[in-house]
Amino acid sequence: MQTGRDLRIDFFRGLALVFIFWDHIPQNPLGLLTPRNVGFSDAAEIFVFLAGYVAVLAYGKLLLRDGYAFACLRILRRVWVLYVAHIFLLAVLMGIVFFTNSHVETRDFIAEMGLGYFLSDPQQALIDELLLRFKPNLMDPLPLYIVLLMALPLILPALLRRPLQTCCLSLAIYLCAPLLQWNFDAASGGKWFFNPWAWQFLFVLGGAAALRAQRRGERQAAPRPAWRRPLFLACATYLAITGLIALSWKFVAWHDAWMPQALANGLYPIDKTNLAPARLLHFLALAHCVAALLPQGDWLRRGPAREFARMGSYSLEVFCLGVLLAPLADAASTLADDHPLAQIGSALAGLGLMMALAAWLDLNKRLGERPRTPPLRERLQPT
Repeated sequence: MQTGRDLRIDFFRGLALVFIFWDHIPQNPLGLLTPRNVGFSDAAEIFVFLAGYVAVLAYGKLLLRDGYAFACLRILRRVWVLYVAHIFLLAVLMGIVFFTNSHVETRDFIAEMGLGYFLSDPQQALIDELLLRFKPNLMDPLPLYIVLLMALPLILPALLRRPLQTCCLSLAIYLCAPLLQWNFDAASGGKWFFNPWAWQFLFVLGGAAALRAQRRGERQAAPRPAWRRPLFLACATYLAITGLIALSWKFVAWHDAWMPQALANGLYPIDKTNLAPARLLHFLALAHCVAALLPQGDWLRRGPAREFARMGSYSLEVFCLGVLLAPLADAASTLADDHPLAQIGSALAGLGLMMALAAWLDLNKRLGERPRTPPLRERLQPT
């Protein structure tokens, strides 16, 4: 496997983090710019697909270089970091929600964030939190990532040796999940909002795409222009059709007038919990078109693209900050009577803080990588 890193991965991870943050702020005008408004999928699919892509690149290289046992230890160490981050993030998020709820009289943030269970039964809620069963609003992606990464020691060697067979097995599990009602238990008798049995397929596809990109890079074959590829044209057509359908949702009367009932019965509901096929196909079509139209280049090292890529390279820290900032931005907009300028300002302020965190982490990393200066006594010794 090659070691060269595709900067587009970090760029789109950074974009996904911004989209997730804006989507988590109710009624925010900037939320209209996110993918969920122009199609069936949203930033969650980007997050999971790229998580699989990056995980297979990173740990696949370790497995081939240092062996299976070492790669498993590194994966489990990362799982532990994610688990600790989840527990800490939930504790801080609850503190922020309780604080904002006491200062905003017109909203019940505790109920909206799904924290009533904690107040009614704190002892059981703490147990469920440790078992990843208590997940208030905004907290669903991280437990899903933890579970998927825990399964990586089983997925990775199979994907490296038999990628096609592994994807077929993953597809079978994906198809069985809604039919057999497979899902993980959540608090109060509920189920996980992101069903890991279904979303694992997108994670595996991300890993398979990483392996395919590595092999294609080794061949260094010049691809045909995008508009001459039948697959690209089919994907673009599907994106156009689903985009029109998604836009029609904002005009209910118009949507009901032209949407055939038979098509509506087969299409709806576009289930997010089990990653409905329409959502999955939309994301895959979007990923194919974007990859074909946006090749690597110096544009990723300049201007806003560089900042988004930097956020993507510190995705865990930036994601956690975005989760904490979302209720604060929502509360600030509420205190300003949901004025559009206040809504946009709070969303942009959160984006600025996320960029600042990534820049600070990057600076710390570069300072830590600087060569150590020898002590003065060593420098004064004659050679």
